[in-house]
Amino acid sequence: MRNPVVVGVTGTSAGLAAARLAAREAVSRGCQLRVIHAFTWPSQGVPGAGLDYDRARRAASQVLDEAVASAKRSTPRVRVAGQLVDGLPDRVLLRLSRSAVLLVLGDDGLATTPWLPPGSVLVQTVARSFCPVLVARGPRPPSGVVMAAVDGSASGVQALRHAAAEGRRRKVGVEVVHVVKEYGGRHEEQGRQILADALAAVPELGRFRTRVLAGEPGPSLVHASSRARVIVVGPRGTRGAGLLGSVAREVLHRAASPTIFVHGRAVPAQRTPSGTTKALAR
Repeated sequence: MRNPVVVGVTGTSAGLAAARLAAREAVSRGCQLRVIHAFTWPSQGVPGAGLDYDRARRAASQVLDEAVASAKRSTPRVRVAGQLVDGLPDRVLLRLSRSAVLLVLGDDGLATTPWLPPGSVLVQTVARSFCPVLVARGPRPPSGVVMAAVDGSASGVQALRHAAAEGRRRKVGVEVVHVVKEYGGRHEEQGRQILADALAAVPELGRFRTRVLAGEPGPSLVHASSRARVIVVGPRGTRGAGLLGSVAREVLHRAASPTIFVHGRAVPAQRTPSGTTKALAR
């Protein structure tokens, strides 16, 4: 039996958007969708909870039922099960990430906030999950290329490997991007070498094109994400310090497209016949 796609919902419109995106992801992978709502008592943020335990439990169940129904309406072929789980949301999600093929969460309007709250459930889960985390953005299905950000680190190579699998599954090309300080000279030369090294490390990559961007890495990737179906990044870059690297934090906070943060279990490399890797037209 295949591991499930797990989506955490909170009763917000972002949570419903995440449930709909997760339904499409589950069907495309041929696996079950598990819709999860974490229940804590005393409850916080559950509409209509008040101070009554039974009322709070019913309200939490309604949140879950609404998300399951939304997933079914958007993707009728999805095999879905809802579960109300007792516990703090971040702990519940991290535990379930051990056996999930993908964890999907809503962004809860992060782009409208002035800063990224470091202690939020979303930040903690993205940083510590055992499986890839897909952060949903906006109400509509995404379109465009799969974009992978590489930076010369092992985390970047892992992101590219996952992007290769995403491109094959979605039947679209992969755009591999690296950000340099400025165009020309040694900066661009080093950037193109980083791209070449990443491509050499992922021979299973199908159709692709490369792009060198100039500027600050975080804002540059956020801007580029507007033309992506999904952008794939590692949670920590070349420094490898902290829960989330500065670039990952910027992308989590501001990206225009759905974003996959890859760490924990890597997508296994798949052998392909010689000559199957193709570059997209520049």
